[in-house]
Amino acid sequence: MSGPVATREPDQATDDAFLGGALSLLQPRAGYRAGLDAVMLAAAVPFPRDNSPFRVLDAGAGVGTAGLCLARRVEPARVVLLEREPELARYARQNIERNGLAGRAQVIEGDITQPAAELATLGLAPESFDHVIANPPYHRTGAGTPSAVALKAGAHAMPEADLAHWARFMARMAAPGACATLIHKAEALADVLAVLEGRFGAVKVLPLHPREGEPAHRVIVQAVKGSRAPLTLLAGLVLHGPGNAFTPEADAILRAGAPLSLGPL
Repeated sequence: MSGPVATREPDQATDDAFLGGALSLLQPRAGYRAGLDAVMLAAAVPFPRDNSPFRVLDAGAGVGTAGLCLARRVEPARVVLLEREPELARYARQNIERNGLAGRAQVIEGDITQPAAELATLGLAPESFDHVIANPPYHRTGAGTPSAVALKAGAHAMPEADLAHWARFMARMAAPGACATLIHKAEALADVLAVLEGRFGAVKVLPLHPREGEPAHRVIVQAVKGSRAPLTLLAGLVLHGPGNAFTPEADAILRAGAPLSLGPL
């Protein structure tokens, strides 16, 4: 995944290349900026072996990085990007158009905490998605110094109890037997598992390690709605090798759009 490309947009935005240049996304220059985590999240979404269309909801989509990486990588995916911030939703719409994905992706402005009836009027019917993905804010409100940029602060931090809202929303939107996948910091794994309990089962946890021998700093968690199957802790993925270069496995995901398999569902 490369950084900003040469083409310049207005001063408040950058034009960034993802998936080795296969996807070009506008992002706020001073706000929350998506990167490796969103690409890894998208890569972890499995798709039907018969290549049939399947619906994916990207909750809290921001400018659409995860959802649009999935749409670019997997042709059968039909992606809905749910974003509450009008500015980020505007970028997401532009990103859909400029990448030629208007037929397979759409933006809905809304919030995960809205009543089900309100979300339904926006086009988000309960239990209507084959997969729900999310990259929730990693930090608790009040812990550390918040960003002076409002969009960045909201994307990075949320009240402690809000993680349960994300799990409840994902369970509400996922069809029976459908999957939910999220990425979070490794130290929050116990909280993630707690909010999934009773809603999802067959949980798989994939640790992401910055380097060989270092503790995981991120975890990808995937689960099946309504399943009672036990948890599986997978062998971790190492992201960087010598000289800070990406490992061949990570590079294939980030630059070539390779899938990140968490095993059979």
